[in-house]
Amino acid sequence: MSSTILSVKNLSVEFRTRAGVNYAVNDVSFELKRGETLGIVGESGSGKSVTCSALMGLLPSPPAHIAPEATAEFEGRDLLRMKSHDLAKLRGNRLSMIFQDPMTSLNPCMTIGDQVAEPLIIHRGMKRKEALESAIEELARTGIPNPTERAKAYPHEFSGGMRQRVMIAMALITRPQFLIADEPTTALDVTVQKQVLDLLRARQEDLGTAIILITHDLGVVRQYAHRIQVMYAGSIVESAPAEELLKSPLHAYTRSLMASIPGMHSKGSRLQTIPGLPPTLRLPISGCAFRPRNILGNPDLCLLDSIPPIVEISPGHFVRNCPGCLSKNI
Repeated sequence: MSSTILSVKNLSVEFRTRAGVNYAVNDVSFELKRGETLGIVGESGSGKSVTCSALMGLLPSPPAHIAPEATAEFEGRDLLRMKSHDLAKLRGNRLSMIFQDPMTSLNPCMTIGDQVAEPLIIHRGMKRKEALESAIEELARTGIPNPTERAKAYPHEFSGGMRQRVMIAMALITRPQFLIADEPTTALDVTVQKQVLDLLRARQEDLGTAIILITHDLGVVRQYAHRIQVMYAGSIVESAPAEELLKSPLHAYTRSLMASIPGMHSKGSRLQTIPGLPPTLRLPISGCAFRPRNILGNPDLCLLDSIPPIVEISPGHFVRNCPGCLSKNI
């Protein structure tokens, strides 16, 4: 990887509502290099999608509030400080996002061809006819059969896997430098899931796009990510090169996630789960957030009065320095 394309520092996001404040993301920092895939994993509610939506300027304000000290530099420009019309020029052009549910993300009243062509019309000033020709070529690259005819169809005429291919075509048709794929294989069967992810990787290799891959599935990031970032309760608990993190996970939460993968157990053995639920984020977390669920470390040693700091254990391998979560005595 040659150079850093995205640098996020001290990102915190709050949702201020009548019911109180929800501390959704807490002091998140990371970097993304050109051509790199960063896998972000964690349970639902850990802050994965909110983090990336903040970078894309997709959080409604109010109720969302981003900490003033937060920065997200993309090619020398702070995405969090850009005016909305300037960010709109980047979004869908140099920055793209694939959303979780392609059925609700696609416009049911527009043909597939028009939807894939739209970014070229908006950002490149192409005429509709020329943009449609490019859209058909992009649909062909994503493996959609008979793209000329299929471009005339509507989303409800496509299967889930085909709709996801359309989303990929829409996201990549402008040759973006940075792509967020938010659970791109949700509700797809295993075979189609692999086809979609292989397609995404092949297009990445063609274009050199940097990708953030959000997922619950450690098996997915094992195959497709260069680096893995584990989030829990709105914070990063561990981050490392994919091979190293999967081989030598340090934090008790990371180890618990890996232990809950069915393929990690012998046939017929009991599937391990993580007890309890993630903490509510309506109150600031004052100590180790994972302490009540820590069964692979020593919860008695977890910090109670201060948030464990992030430390670099080995080159590129960062982890929350909580004695109880790093312990393997239990």
